[in-house]
Amino acid sequence: MSRKFWTPIYTTLRRTLPSKHSYLPANSAFKFPSPTYFFSSPSPSSSPNSPFSSGYDFYSLQNPKFPVRIFCFSTGAEEQSSARCWSCGAVAIAAPFLVCETCRSVQPMDRSVDYFQIFGLEKKYDIEVQNLEGKYKDWQKKLHPDLVHSKSQRERGYAADQSARVIDAYCTLSKPLLRAIYILRLEGIDVDEEETLTDPELLSEILEIREAVEEAADPLALNEIKSQMNEKLNHWSNSFATAFRCRKFEEAVNSIRRMTYYERVTEEIVKKL
Repeated sequence: MSRKFWTPIYTTLRRTLPSKHSYLPANSAFKFPSPTYFFSSPSPSSSPNSPFSSGYDFYSLQNPKFPVRIFCFSTGAEEQSSARCWSCGAVAIAAPFLVCETCRSVQPMDRSVDYFQIFGLEKKYDIEVQNLEGKYKDWQKKLHPDLVHSKSQRERGYAADQSARVIDAYCTLSKPLLRAIYILRLEGIDVDEEETLTDPELLSEILEIREAVEEAADPLALNEIKSQMNEKLNHWSNSFATAFRCRKFEEAVNSIRRMTYYERVTEEIVKKL
């Protein structure tokens, strides 16, 4: 019997993952709803520059609650250390090598560079989100396609790709839920959003919350529920951070599952306000 392991929400995440092998369980029985965020890049198998190998494997254990896909890829460290500018031939001074410091030419996209590296961050869940915007604006001052409109078609294409990727990186790292999903992906863990949810406690809670949202008579009541959802999101975000630091990936996935539902409720409230 065939099973769907690949879903559109993670397309971009799958393309940008320098990680190690991870042999983790693939049995699952919950329905993981699709977050509303969507990335539209093509799948890694369609790219000749993809860091992934062509082979994939799956492993199952007895008790785990989440599905995982196993990846094989290069870290890209060798390519970064010997990278040269396509335009002037200068050796990369520092990573990530998005723009040549010698001739200022925008470089082709290197998918072995992850989103944390783009922003000069350590690969961890707890980051200073307020510092992202400044770095994002710095990159866009160098990469925005409008700044290279007089350059060659080749470089304009590089700028469009690099600028779009920096935007994806900024949006992903600035949102706790997307950042959690992404950092697990860097560990080789792919939570299947199509799995069926059977946790009775969570099901009951979500049904009660949705009923409260539907019955809310005014914006004041909706904002009260929204405030409660923010508290729950913060709680499970902290739970994810602890689980990830301790390498307790099943607990980390459970936290993502909760964050996803509370995020969706918050979005429904915002639409009604």
